[in-house]
Amino acid sequence: MTEPDRYASVRYLVDDVQAAVDFYTTHLGFSLHTSAAPAFADVVRGPLRLLLSGPASSGARATPADAGGPGHNRIHLVVDDLDAEIRRLGAAGLPFRSELISGPGGRQILLADPAGNLIELFQPR
Repeated sequence: MTEPDRYASVRYLVDDVQAAVDFYTTHLGFSLHTSAAPAFADVVRGPLRLLLSGPASSGARATPADAGGPGHNRIHLVVDDLDAEIRRLGAAGLPFRSELISGPGGRQILLADPAGNLIELFQPR
């Protein structure tokens, strides 16, 4: 096994790579790392490298049709002020996919990227 690099990577399948890059860099504080759009791009935020694979990418072609679609998993982003993030993202017209949920560890809400992949915004107690 090779040495792990400085990022933990997650692959999201997207319909439109550029729309996904714009979404993550504009609204969620990611920076563009590499782009081979329209097939692929990756964006980073701290130690998270998000691989955005379009329909023409090898990552998308290697996924079996019965393996599930977007929304079965989600990335988890910790925020300092969830209420402020909800106001900011709501004002930008982004679609939330859940109500605000409070639990023993904190509060969370789900939103979706342009392809329907979920992002959990979480504010710990």
